[in-house]
Amino acid sequence: MRYDPAMQIGMLGLGRMGGNMARRLARTGIGVVAWDRASEARAALAGEPGLQTVETLEEFIAALTTPRVVWLMLPAGAPTDTTLDILAARLTAGDLLVDGGNAHYQDSQRHAAALAASGLQFVDAGVSGGVWGLQNGYGLMVGGEATAVARLEPVLRALAPSPERGWLHCGRAGAGHYAKMVHNGIEYGLMQAYAEGFALLQARPELGLDVAQLAEHWRHGTVIRSWLLDLTAEFLAQDPVLDDIAPIVADSGEGRWTAKEAIDLGVPAPVISAALMARFASQGRADYAARLLARMRRSFGGHATTPADKPPP
Repeated sequence: MRYDPAMQIGMLGLGRMGGNMARRLARTGIGVVAWDRASEARAALAGEPGLQTVETLEEFIAALTTPRVVWLMLPAGAPTDTTLDILAARLTAGDLLVDGGNAHYQDSQRHAAALAASGLQFVDAGVSGGVWGLQNGYGLMVGGEATAVARLEPVLRALAPSPERGWLHCGRAGAGHYAKMVHNGIEYGLMQAYAEGFALLQARPELGLDVAQLAEHWRHGTVIRSWLLDLTAEFLAQDPVLDDIAPIVADSGEGRWTAKEAIDLGVPAPVISAALMARFASQGRADYAARLLARMRRSFGGHATTPADKPPP
């Protein structure tokens, strides 16, 4: 399916998300110029029809026809800030910059104002879909001026699961990344609920419960069916014990931002906040507190403590 063969976009940042987004755009007929500072990331896209990789940022800018559209898929914070500053100094008025990373919405508001002063358009794009986006499409939440979003529409339609669904102009600058931040907070809560539920099932072996069969059963007709459950059922069917995976869950930042936003606004978000705290605990950040608790019990009640080199019961 082709959306706009005359459309061209520059994709800057070719990691797991950016690389697959570049592939999906090229496969729908949109011309893509792609660059990443890592040569192996560029090499991974070599030979992809409709996709041109270049060696340097200078070549990247020169290969794009004006007015340019440049989509960044970079880590939030300093990498994005620095790259936007470099591009702002080298692009020309009327060019459009899109930040598709998981940036904080206030950073996006700041970027929009700074770039507008140089005559550059800016769109903040929250992107969901993970490693399945190439095949299934991406959920896109965008913020910015209506004229900039309209200009980007062929790209959004090509990236989304279908041209008419899966992308939304959420509001002014920052709205896209704000929506994605809350989306990720909800994701934390959903994942935690599934994890706790399956842990309860696993904790009653005498009942003969098959967690993999239950996961598959719950996918059909039940209130808790979801894509997360689909993925869970798939990997539990292969490995229901998961004993080769360390019980450590990383947090990438958006959950923290969501919990902080809830505090700043005075909006209760106990599930999201508790899910974030559970991730901190899995990273060993509760270990000292747990040792302190054990020692307090021994002090006031004479309860035995467990030696550090003894595995838990």
